[in-house]
Amino acid sequence: MKHTLPDQMTAVVLESYSGVAALKIQQRPVPKPGKNELLVKVAASPINPSDMAFLEGLYGRKASPPVIPGLEGSGTVVATGTSLLAKYFSGKKIACLAPPGGDGVWAEYMLTTPNYALPLLKTVDLEQGAMSVVNPLTALALLSIARKGGHKSIINTAAASSLGGMIQRVGQTEGIEVINIVRRPEQVELLKKADAAFVLDSSDPHFDRQLQDLCQEQGTRLAFDAVAGPITRRLLHAMPRDSKVTLYGGLSFEPAEAHPGHLIFENKRLDGFWLSSWLAKNNKIQNIQLWRQAQRMMATELHSSIRKKYPLEDVSAAVLDYQNHMTGGKVLIVP
Repeated sequence: MKHTLPDQMTAVVLESYSGVAALKIQQRPVPKPGKNELLVKVAASPINPSDMAFLEGLYGRKASPPVIPGLEGSGTVVATGTSLLAKYFSGKKIACLAPPGGDGVWAEYMLTTPNYALPLLKTVDLEQGAMSVVNPLTALALLSIARKGGHKSIINTAAASSLGGMIQRVGQTEGIEVINIVRRPEQVELLKKADAAFVLDSSDPHFDRQLQDLCQEQGTRLAFDAVAGPITRRLLHAMPRDSKVTLYGGLSFEPAEAHPGHLIFENKRLDGFWLSSWLAKNNKIQNIQLWRQAQRMMATELHSSIRKKYPLEDVSAAVLDYQNHMTGGKVLIVP
C-alpha cells in the first residue's frame, strides 16, 4: 500500500550541544530521499547512554546544530531513492541507525541509507526492533572478544543497565562467568534475582578487596567498562598482571583513570571499543550473520524490557526520566 506523505513533520531539534535544555519541538519539511537513501516513517526510538553523550556534544557522530538527535530506532520504509539497493528496502520494516553527520531518529520521519538499515524478522515487533542494534550487537561483540581471547571470566560495569543484563545472560549461555559491577545495593538484589552469580556494589567499603579476591579466584583478566572515571583504575588494580580494561562507554562523564604503575610494571592495558569500528572490521557476511543471530535472541538473552513510552512532544521529560532511572527498563520515544 502506497504511503501518502505529508509536507510537514514534527521533530525534536537540538539547538546546541548543551544537553536537555537545548531540545526544542519544531515543524520541519518531510525530507526527500536521495538516490541511495531511504525515508523511514519512525515507529520508536530508545534513549541510550550514547544519546545522552550526543546531547552534550561528546559522541562520535558530529553535525552542526541545529540537528535532530536519536541514534537508533525502527520504522517502515515509505519512500526510497532510485538505486536498486535502496529500492530493495521499499515497504520493509527495519531497524535503523542515524547516518554519520546527519539528522537522527527523534522525528516522525528520518533519512538513512542501506548501510544503516537492517530488515526485521517477522518475529520481531517494531518496539523491540527499535532497540535491536546498539545494545544487542554490543553485547554479542563484547562476548565475541572475550571468547576469542580465551577468557572464561570477565568484569562488566554498569551491570544493572539493559545492556548489562544482556551481557550477563549471553555470558551464561556461552559459559563465560560475568562479574557484574553496580553502584547501589538495590541493584545487587535486582541482578541476583536474575540469577547472576557474581554481583559487587562499588559503593561498598569492601568493594576493592572483594573484587581483587574474586579476580584472583576466577583468573579474570578482562574488564568491560561503561563508566570510566575512578572505576577504571580500580578495575586495573583488582585484576592480575597482563590484564586489560576495555572502555565502551563514559557514563561518569569523567576521564578514565589509570595508575602508571599498573601500565608500566604489571603490563596492564587500557583500550576502547566502539561498535561502529568493530563492525567495520568484519566482512558483510559476518555482520549479516551477527544481525540474524541477534534477532533470533531478541525474545530471550537480548530482550529489552520497556519501562515507559513518551511522545515526541514530551522528549525533555523522557530524557530526564531516563537520566534519573537508568535501570528497570528502557524509555522509548514514540512519534
